[in-house]
Amino acid sequence: MHLNEYITLGRSGLRVSPLALGTMTFGNDRWGSDDAEAKRIFDRYIQDGGNFVDTADGYAEGKSEQIVGKFVAEDKLRDRLVIATKFTFNAQEGNPNAGGNGRKNIYRALEGSLRRLNMDYIDLYWMHVWDTVTPVEEVVSTLTDLVRAGKIRYYGFSDVPAWYVARAQTLAERLGWERVIGLQLEYSLVERSIEHEHIPAARELGLGVCPWSPLASGFLAGKYGKEGPSSSKGSRLDVLQSSNNPVFNKFTERNWKVLNAVREVAKQMDRPAAQVALNWVATQPGVTSTIIGATKLKQLESNLVAIGFTIPNDLRGKLDEASQLEPAHPYMFFDELLQDRVRGGVKVRKWS
Repeated sequence: MHLNEYITLGRSGLRVSPLALGTMTFGNDRWGSDDAEAKRIFDRYIQDGGNFVDTADGYAEGKSEQIVGKFVAEDKLRDRLVIATKFTFNAQEGNPNAGGNGRKNIYRALEGSLRRLNMDYIDLYWMHVWDTVTPVEEVVSTLTDLVRAGKIRYYGFSDVPAWYVARAQTLAERLGWERVIGLQLEYSLVERSIEHEHIPAARELGLGVCPWSPLASGFLAGKYGKEGPSSSKGSRLDVLQSSNNPVFNKFTERNWKVLNAVREVAKQMDRPAAQVALNWVATQPGVTSTIIGATKLKQLESNLVAIGFTIPNDLRGKLDEASQLEPAHPYMFFDELLQDRVRGGVKVRKWS
């Protein structure tokens, strides 16, 4: 698999690369890249055939969008690239309508993103996170209006409950609205929770899954030890591990066990741990395009190689076993042992 082996995102006609370039590091002074390094990263991704660039209005307070827009304009790449950005997070402290997923904020956020990107339309507009209050009908109808007005081409959801996207897709199908085409969710060998509901929902409803943080914020790159991340001072986990954000709580006993398995497999394959961990995510069922980020060109170059090989089944089994999800209700009722009782001992195969 290579960057220029494009695949449609979900049940749509939008062709994207199997790896998307995440630009959260662009314009970020704490743990990101300076503009010159960001340009080298951007150029290399494009040179290798990549066409899917992911940003958000909240990344570096809008600087990421500005930088992406500048790079695209300089190289006259607008028609070639799929540009994705996001809305939801609040842009003005104390103003409840400057954030969330209501119609007022979606229009405000989109106008701001188009201005910073210096573009007339967005290819893929992600709802960044479920705001827990806005009716799903309002979100889907608003995004439908924006598609039909030519302001966005497609839309998707990031960090939402599986029931929410199922309801949105059903409403869209029933009412003739524009349908969701993708889900952007955290997915890695240390975070496999989406396998319970989101992956099956995506496959049933025709959605492409775009994992973010496939290396668990760099934890699975193998550069950390139990003594702490001091050897990687300035990295994202180093800067944010003490924050209240659960996304960056990676230093757990379970995760160390998973990392050990990754290191063992990587050693047997004579590859960096990061490549093994990234390959595992990118080749999982239901995954369309995996979002990768880099602060240095060397990191990107190593990541791009990660989809060019196959993990042998026996070694993949070791990774699966080390990272498997704990049994949870009601999912234990869906395994082969209990389903055999449902079928009365008769083999039944689902039509597809």
